[in-house]
Amino acid sequence: MRRFILATTLAVALLPSLPALVTAQAPPVAEVRPHELTIHGHTRVDDYYWLRERESPEVIAYLETENAYVDAFMAGTEGLRSQIFEEIRGRIPQDDSTVPYRDGDWLHYTRYEDGRQYPIYARKRSEDAPEQIILDVNALAEGHAFYAVGGRQVTEDGRILAYGSDTEGRGRYTIRFKLLETGELLPDVIPDVTSNFVWANDHRTLFYVRQDPETLRAYQLYRHELGTDVSDDVLVYEEADDEFSFGVSKTLSDRYLLAVSRHTVANEYRWLDASSPTGSFRVVLPRERGHEYSVAGDVEGDFVIVTNDQAQNFRVVRAPIGDSGRTRWREVIPHRSDVLVEGVITFRDHLVVSERAEGLTQLRVRRWDGSNDHRLDFGEPAYVAFPSSNAEYDTGTLRYGYTSLTTPSSTFDYDMEARERTLLKQQEIGGGFRREDYVTERRHAVARDGTEVPVSIAYRRDTPLEGRSPLLLYGYGSYGSSTDPSFNAPLISLLDRGFVYAIAHIRGGQELGRAWYDDGKLFNKRNTFTDFIDVAEFLVREGYANREQVFARGGSAGGLLMGTVLNMRPDLWRGIVAQVPFVDVVTTMLDESIPLTTFEYDEWGNPNQRDYYEYMLSYSPYDNVRAVDYPAVLVTTGLEDSQVQYWEPAKWIAKLRALDPDDSDIVFKTTMEAGHGGASGRYRQYEEAALMFAFLLKVSGRDPAVF
Repeated sequence: MRRFILATTLAVALLPSLPALVTAQAPPVAEVRPHELTIHGHTRVDDYYWLRERESPEVIAYLETENAYVDAFMAGTEGLRSQIFEEIRGRIPQDDSTVPYRDGDWLHYTRYEDGRQYPIYARKRSEDAPEQIILDVNALAEGHAFYAVGGRQVTEDGRILAYGSDTEGRGRYTIRFKLLETGELLPDVIPDVTSNFVWANDHRTLFYVRQDPETLRAYQLYRHELGTDVSDDVLVYEEADDEFSFGVSKTLSDRYLLAVSRHTVANEYRWLDASSPTGSFRVVLPRERGHEYSVAGDVEGDFVIVTNDQAQNFRVVRAPIGDSGRTRWREVIPHRSDVLVEGVITFRDHLVVSERAEGLTQLRVRRWDGSNDHRLDFGEPAYVAFPSSNAEYDTGTLRYGYTSLTTPSSTFDYDMEARERTLLKQQEIGGGFRREDYVTERRHAVARDGTEVPVSIAYRRDTPLEGRSPLLLYGYGSYGSSTDPSFNAPLISLLDRGFVYAIAHIRGGQELGRAWYDDGKLFNKRNTFTDFIDVAEFLVREGYANREQVFARGGSAGGLLMGTVLNMRPDLWRGIVAQVPFVDVVTTMLDESIPLTTFEYDEWGNPNQRDYYEYMLSYSPYDNVRAVDYPAVLVTTGLEDSQVQYWEPAKWIAKLRALDPDDSDIVFKTTMEAGHGGASGRYRQYEEAALMFAFLLKVSGRDPAVF
């Protein structure tokens, strides 16, 4: 408490005009400065629009008083947070390393050292050979409050590393080049770009993607030749349509560079022989609205294409490189109404298809001649299996990962001909964890319109389920992103304290195919929110949760979910955790200067059209805050977030407080040196998890002795 009072006193003393006052008894109160926003003959008044001024000392001081209030509210939980932090640290090996994977002449792996925040990327010629450190991120991060590495591309001859570094958290990277044999940094430096770049096969030409400095939309492809002035780099392509973003990659065979213009409902690929970097990119298939396709790789002179043409759940075709029109397609995997094609790996002799059936991931393997077609069997009711590090084209071995809510992350090699798998490593979980002490289930909740919504559930075997336990329900439900039931080592600290954890696989994701996504976007978006509420009610009815102790958590677009269900059913929740939440939907989608706005019109709708405006306004969390008794709320954000601007949750919290002034358990934490992904460094992430869990336990209303 003393630390809180001192911080507040300093803030007020340094800034006499501070627009928020906070005491040990009351949370901050943001100053009301009405700002009118008018469109379609309708005016909204935004009392906290001024919080958008990122560089304003007033805004920074306000955010700092909010952070001070978090400390005040959480006073008395320091011991609990420290205990949870140590549990997480003790559960996760601190000097662990990944299973090496082969890429050319080298075995690559990532390792951590005890007491250090960041990974070390390394390689060896063989298992017994001496280690060569590619990057020690701990050394690079010294002196930076935030540090992230992106890209990491090594030339085909293995000599030169290109890597991107971000020291703010806004996704603006600086590319540098390192001679791996000597550790020397080359003088070439490319600032203010994305982390998306790839080498040509001449070992000296790098293609990289630059973003718009204001909107951060990736839209330009440049070519840089080592040893030349960056100002002379060649602009290879510019995506003019501001509803498209841009990216570059390389096929697994290393034969072709692929450049893609991406839209929510359309893609357009271009290709270039990777051995001819000064050549011209050629279009694979011209863009057509409604046609989503991807070039998965190449085999025997063909491109392998995943397409939704006459295939809502996608199908796989082959077409000659340089002549890939529909008349030249040869079908490899046909469309199926009950199976979604999610991805493809094109090895020399085998095709591996990541599929989703009945909400669960599948791995399908077959030879290119159609023989030996089979799926892997995994055996648990709820799990996730996925291709892992596969960098070799000419191999008969598939590297894949497997995990479930109760099975730690596992790495396998699979012989695609013999159909034999080898467990290479399962994540070691300390702290007395025993897999048999926990249970995972798969249930289906019936939504109000009769739709069955899958639910993944985990709890300790000795947790009572007769409606006596607290529940944490997680959801996302946007962008067609499926939320899979993977192992989460920090979560064990909550399960061990009697919580039931569940994932609601709601519409807007893609767990049950493309139609599941379409039924949760645009004018169907409200299905996402009502599904989540109906799942919570189902879990209460089935005895998984105490009706008085139902908690919910979501982040980013899942934070939109949190804000909406909070407004729709404030009585249902004991508490809500909203991380980097997208809550000011209408204002953001009307502002084309904000990053990531224009090419999301086909996800949320374009509010410049009146029908979309009215529909989005009907659920936008910020616009629908009411004068009701809200439950406890913990909101987190990053000042440098480029995907959901910090001011959205800041304004939302201010409005919640204004309309529920007696509610002191609404708290808001801003990490001042972070972006959308939160703080960098694993120990800081443990601290964030400990804060969230301590908040849930504090407001659960249970006897603190059980903590």
